[in-house]
Amino acid sequence: MTNKIAGKTVEEWKNELPELQQIIDAEEVFWVNPQLESCNNRMINTELGIADIEDAEQRLLRFAPYLAKVFPETKEKNGIIESELVSIPKMQQKLSEMFNQEIAGTLYLKCDSHLPISGSVKARGGIYEILKVGEEIAFKHGILSITDDYSIMADEKFRTLFSNYSIVVGSTGNLGLSIGIMSAQLGFKVIVHMSADAKQWKKDLLRQKGAIVVEHNSDYGKAVEAGRQQSQEDPNSHFVDDENSSTLFLGYAVAAKRFQKQLNDMKIPVDQDHPLFVYLPCGVGGAPGGITFGLRTVFGDNVHCFFAEPTHSPAMLLGLMTRKHNEVSAQEFGIDNITAADGLAVGRPSGFVGKALEKDISGVFTIQDDCLYRILRKLADSEGKFLEPSAVAGFIGPVQLNASSMGKDYLKNNHLEQKMQNATHILWATGGGMVPKDVMDDFYRKGANS
Repeated sequence: MTNKIAGKTVEEWKNELPELQQIIDAEEVFWVNPQLESCNNRMINTELGIADIEDAEQRLLRFAPYLAKVFPETKEKNGIIESELVSIPKMQQKLSEMFNQEIAGTLYLKCDSHLPISGSVKARGGIYEILKVGEEIAFKHGILSITDDYSIMADEKFRTLFSNYSIVVGSTGNLGLSIGIMSAQLGFKVIVHMSADAKQWKKDLLRQKGAIVVEHNSDYGKAVEAGRQQSQEDPNSHFVDDENSSTLFLGYAVAAKRFQKQLNDMKIPVDQDHPLFVYLPCGVGGAPGGITFGLRTVFGDNVHCFFAEPTHSPAMLLGLMTRKHNEVSAQEFGIDNITAADGLAVGRPSGFVGKALEKDISGVFTIQDDCLYRILRKLADSEGKFLEPSAVAGFIGPVQLNASSMGKDYLKNNHLEQKMQNATHILWATGGGMVPKDVMDDFYRKGANS
């Protein structure tokens, strides 16, 4: 009997989706989502809306005095965890030369790679979820009220209370770092289940911060399952569910309102004649999903969000393309899920994100590992910005948008061809700020040999 994937054989899926063979062969593809719909006259998400994003933003503002007190690196911005937005004209030129393709519009780097506390995009959702858990417990025990100056949470009585509770998470690395660092700082017992592809330095740093690291010889999905199982056995345990957490999702979504302010401050217009393109590296989908939800809520049809995945881990691409989301995995299609982009090494996508944003993600494209290293090196040489491999996955997006047949069709069908000179392209850099120098030097060397 032939194995079936979500009710169909691989051959049946290939007949239905002609691009599938290239994906199975680990070739780079640029896929446009046929389910994309206008934001007009519909809610982006029936359960969550702008009020939820504003509630999350208010919570982060309440916690700002505490963060400024316990994390000196956040003091300069008064405890607000935010990253800069920078123009990268030299890298834009390098990309044009590398791929022999002009990129119309202006390229910017959103430096979530250098967010304070944990040096990755996960500092948004991960830290937010732990702060929310801490707040709820402190409210329940009557030692905090919403009108307090939250810097009091650095007091020992809070750490003593939180030590009775545990936080559990499964991660390929960066989410584990943000959860581990924040939970340990508040005083929680924290257990991070790490998949086989998690980098050693991330495990070492977590242990140094006081987290318990459980190593698995299997992939991300198994690490998450083990974490969920462990958490269910302890009534005082909170499991951070990267695949399904609406709290994480909202923490990421807050980025959109702050980003809108950055654009306004930099006098970068976003409207019908000035389209905004955002390229987001994607693992299980939580971070790019939350950011997309926020961006579409704020900018509507004037923003076009594309996800980037390694050719060997095209989880979200397969989920959206088949419309079966978390019912399918890369491995079931014979793709090995082995990539240097450890933060994106996910075989099965989040069903929550895929279903919630099926009408809002413009498309997904894939990139080869050796290309990641080449881009990483070019970015370091041209702009002096050092990112980890997974964080540069989005960089071929503006190229493929103009060069691929599906990309050209997307521009044509959305009446964007004549507007591209006014386009703003945002490469969302998701990690790299905490990578040790010797590891970064190794990434850089690999860029010369790729």
